[in-house]
Amino acid sequence: MERYYVSLFNYVEQLIVLPETDKASIRESFRPLFVPKNTIIEYAGQIPQYHNFIVTGHMRSFHLDDDNNEITVDLNDGPRFFTSYYHFMHRSVSDKNLHCITDCELLRISRDDVDRTAGHSSTQKDYTIWILQQHLEEDRIRIQDMANITAEARYLKMQKEKPNIFKHVPLRYIASYLGITQRHLSRLRAETGS
Repeated sequence: MERYYVSLFNYVEQLIVLPETDKASIRESFRPLFVPKNTIIEYAGQIPQYHNFIVTGHMRSFHLDDDNNEITVDLNDGPRFFTSYYHFMHRSVSDKNLHCITDCELLRISRDDVDRTAGHSSTQKDYTIWILQQHLEEDRIRIQDMANITAEARYLKMQKEKPNIFKHVPLRYIASYLGITQRHLSRLRAETGS
């Protein structure tokens, strides 16, 4: 299980060097979890209990629209934190579902453990703020792209920036994330030869 923690340390250390005391705290408070594919680990209408770090696998966050269609609003491309972050931090009811598309290896920390470890970690506040800023920036860019560039441009951008998603995530989820139908996505793929 040490490789789970190494993956998390490498991710956080893109921003800040973790002292050994904080690494020990992470090993103590983050629990490894294997989740089989097609499992929803967090349901809309509930207060999220865990902050998840994806070691391996692909997840999506989705909600249901007024016609009960699934709208994918987030997909991961590699290791990263994946949670209904605002609701987790504020202990409020989330409108999102978290779905493991593939088998996933996770590290997860409970909300109570976040509070408990914050008092003696020298870096937790810094990397928590960084994670929040990253989420906000990704959301801002996605909203801007949805409003200002064509479906074809969004598809080509995603293919360039996140090619791994196309190898592991069903097209219906990618199409939903891009804000188009699966038929439209298939047509774009045929037209661009990719």
